[in-house]
Amino acid sequence: MASRALILTLRLLTLVFLVVSLVVLTMDTFTMQIYFNTEVQIRFRDVYAYRYMLGTMVVGTAYTLIQIARTLHRMCKANQLISRDGVTLFDFFADQIASYVLATGSAAGFGVTKDLKSVFEIAGIPYGKFFDKGYAAASLLLFAFVCAALLSILSSFGLPKKV
Repeated sequence: MASRALILTLRLLTLVFLVVSLVVLTMDTFTMQIYFNTEVQIRFRDVYAYRYMLGTMVVGTAYTLIQIARTLHRMCKANQLISRDGVTLFDFFADQIASYVLATGSAAGFGVTKDLKSVFEIAGIPYGKFFDKGYAAASLLLFAFVCAALLSILSSFGLPKKV
């Protein structure tokens, strides 16, 4: 029961990181003045890597919500003595895939933020806190990845020991 409580805690922590990262990224916008009276508003969805980050956050959030429900269901069925190998294998491989998806989203966010920030600095274009919010969203997504990776390790302990 303690391991299930730890798994539930890590899943909830993953969900919190994903939701906060999602909010930070979707609120990421700035207005840039071009020429004299022309203003252009740049949003997160104007950068393709940020769109990919958003996609990984949405997929990760949906997967985490499903796994939280499954974990709560398993915690309520505490008298289940026999574990099914198929469910354990599904949890292991699904956790692996989810953690990889979150890692690639975070890496894409860090990469594009660093590249675009240096381009804007070289060009002398004021960008406000646009890239700082991009870093924050990517960092929170990285923390969600770490939690998902830990969950993957924990789910590997439940794999059947076949010779």
